[in-house]
Amino acid sequence: MGLGPAQVDEDERIRSDYQFPEPIARGSALTRAIAKEFLRRLGEGDADRIAEQVDWVLDWPAGGHPAVPWIRPRSTRADVADHFRAIAEFHVPGEAGGSAPRILVDGNEAVVLGDIRQTVKATGKPYTALCALHLVIGDGLITRYAVYEDSLTVAEALSGS
Repeated sequence: MGLGPAQVDEDERIRSDYQFPEPIARGSALTRAIAKEFLRRLGEGDADRIAEQVDWVLDWPAGGHPAVPWIRPRSTRADVADHFRAIAEFHVPGEAGGSAPRILVDGNEAVVLGDIRQTVKATGKPYTALCALHLVIGDGLITRYAVYEDSLTVAEALSGS
């Protein structure tokens, strides 16, 4: 085995690299590995590390949403990092969580099913919102990211309703 940021086997094939702790996968296995790594980074809460893994198009309303300030058009990695920083700014640190997600994979697409648990800083209101993520993988990166969540629950928690 090689040492350094990439590990290679006796035939000099890369088995894992600095970004993915699991052996490098192909096809659906690669899609699952990237989705799992995204969720791991999301759980760590490091917006810049999350953004490293993406080169995506977001499926959100072009005008954003006034009740949920982090929802607005995003197009660059810096925007992606800003998105996750904005979410963190509106919630109580250390109180984020969620259920163990289920990952469904078909080729280069993954759907992650789970829930989000947060507490809003301004209102002190905790919430749990069911959610699904649709991820499309291309060239080892997330190229499309769509979030489907119980946005009414999130908006009510932000407004204190």
